[in-house]
Amino acid sequence: MTGRLNLVYKKLYNFFGPQHWWPADGPFEVMVGAILTQNTNWSNVEKAIGNLKKDKLLKPEKLYKLPQEKLAAYIKPSGYYNIKAKRLKSFLKFFLFTFKGRIKEMATLEKDALRRHLLSVNGIGPETADSILLYSLSKPIFVVDAYTKRVFARHRLILGNATYEEIQGLFMRNLKPSVRLFNEYHALLVRLGKEFCFKSKPRCNLCPLNSL
Repeated sequence: MTGRLNLVYKKLYNFFGPQHWWPADGPFEVMVGAILTQNTNWSNVEKAIGNLKKDKLLKPEKLYKLPQEKLAAYIKPSGYYNIKAKRLKSFLKFFLFTFKGRIKEMATLEKDALRRHLLSVNGIGPETADSILLYSLSKPIFVVDAYTKRVFARHRLILGNATYEEIQGLFMRNLKPSVRLFNEYHALLVRLGKEFCFKSKPRCNLCPLNSL
């Protein structure tokens, strides 16, 4: 399996090149983006983050003090804005009261312990927690999303009903624990899903993995 996973990575990297993901001005912006990107596309998240930046609100303390209704109005472009405002508030409370709003202090915690902490926060599931760990805190953990599952199921590398943990375990067991590799691999799978491996009417004949 290690050989097949490396082959998939090599084909995607040679086809698309480096992805430079996650696009953000600093680790805290990544954390906010990871929560806002739930159930929406990145262009909508960029608009929401742009609203916050315009009024210089993209700071942990400022966002936490902002009334939830006002926060929801700022992040409206991201969709489900009332729910996401509540989730952001829960995360900000955790971040400020547990780590004093300090990224460096948060990053000193061991990966698995920190993951457990994140998963205890209302509204943060495995994909969001792992996105924060990998992209914001440089912890070597593989992020699994719908694109990952779709691509690997279609190529019969996983079962269609495989769980998040089962898919993640496949990568964690068979690839070296590298932040750079996990970052690039996930970003390449997202790119493949967006441009070729559509949910319906996929472009299989043009897919860079069609000869896998």
